[in-house]
Amino acid sequence: MPRAPVDASNSMPKGAKLRPARVTAENTYRSALALAENAGLRNSKRPPVTDSHSSRELSALLDAAVDGIIIIDHLGTIRSFNRAAERMFGFTSDEVLGTNVSVLMNDEDSKAHDGHLARYVDTRVPHIIGRGRDVTVRRKDGSLFPAHLSVGVIAGEDPPRFVGLVHDITQSRRMEAESHQLQDRLTHVSRLATVGEMASGIAHELNQPLAAMATYAHACDRLLALPEPDIEEVSSALKLIADQAVRAGDIIRRMRALARSEETARTLVDVNTLIDELATLMNSDAKAHGVQFRQDLAPDLPAISANGAQIQQVVINLVRNALEALAPARCAPAQSEVVVATRRTPEGHVEISISDNGPGVPDSLKERIFDPFCTTKASGTGLGLAISRTIIAAHEGTLEYEPNQPSGARFTIRFIPDRMEST
Repeated sequence: MPRAPVDASNSMPKGAKLRPARVTAENTYRSALALAENAGLRNSKRPPVTDSHSSRELSALLDAAVDGIIIIDHLGTIRSFNRAAERMFGFTSDEVLGTNVSVLMNDEDSKAHDGHLARYVDTRVPHIIGRGRDVTVRRKDGSLFPAHLSVGVIAGEDPPRFVGLVHDITQSRRMEAESHQLQDRLTHVSRLATVGEMASGIAHELNQPLAAMATYAHACDRLLALPEPDIEEVSSALKLIADQAVRAGDIIRRMRALARSEETARTLVDVNTLIDELATLMNSDAKAHGVQFRQDLAPDLPAISANGAQIQQVVINLVRNALEALAPARCAPAQSEVVVATRRTPEGHVEISISDNGPGVPDSLKERIFDPFCTTKASGTGLGLAISRTIIAAHEGTLEYEPNQPSGARFTIRFIPDRMEST
């Protein structure tokens, strides 16, 4: 039952926003409310329906309903409890009739419910009736489960009585959770695929500190072989070896962070820091493709609430798409360039853009570039952009494409202001 029942004049909206599984429940709610109102008519000019006939109709409807239907009075006392409610809550109607409806509520709602009823009786101010909401309710054994609750007030009753329709959404919640798990796994697979595609560039990047370490080690060996070795020079060479080892370790650490499967918890992050952490990887990948890479990061951007690893995955995917679009067969290497930029838009959004000066997206694909399995790559899956947009949408942001000027493609990520927090 609701915390604050309201006027049934608003009734259930015909809204298309209701979950499809609840359309039948809404219709049942309307029928139950109509019959309850009919049974409670007092001063209507229409010929009254006999009490026995109305009672039989209401009883038949309540027993046939697949959702729980509960009628309470102004004190919260249960006056009707249908068979679906018995199956759902584990109580028989004899056990709950005459008891307070708070027995079906979680602790928080139970404490406040009677006060909300009293407020409505005193003020007749509507709050949630007809809108529907997701709540947590309690079974006879004390276990809790999620439900969608719709409430109406019976017209012509003084003091008022209320009709509640309870729809168990345990299964839909379970399906939603499984869908999120599958999405997380798909995102991780995509991340691993991206790391694998970057392997050649990373190997080149790791080769530099490893080669430097070998050179300094050989120098130390020669110095120590001298009759009077210069210990200070040997010490300097050893420090250089240590520096290069740290550099190689940092590259490996960033690769592992990009490949690691993480929980989707969000924290306040700075987009410039996220991009800086990827700079080494993106630079090495660009060199492997013979493409110039440049960053243009605006200072003093506000922090955003995000999963940093997921945002980095999207940026890496967009950069790699740009690099592949700038293949030597399509563009002259000396002129090829990929730019990652950030800025604060006039509307207050934090924006990340990835642009290139390649051939751009063909006109035939512009309308479906974010559709799953849409790709221009001979060996591509067509899932990268679809996954990227899903990740950004989960952060209440947008990912859009537009042609770059004078040529190429530009993908823009924007985070909506009301999801941003200042540092």
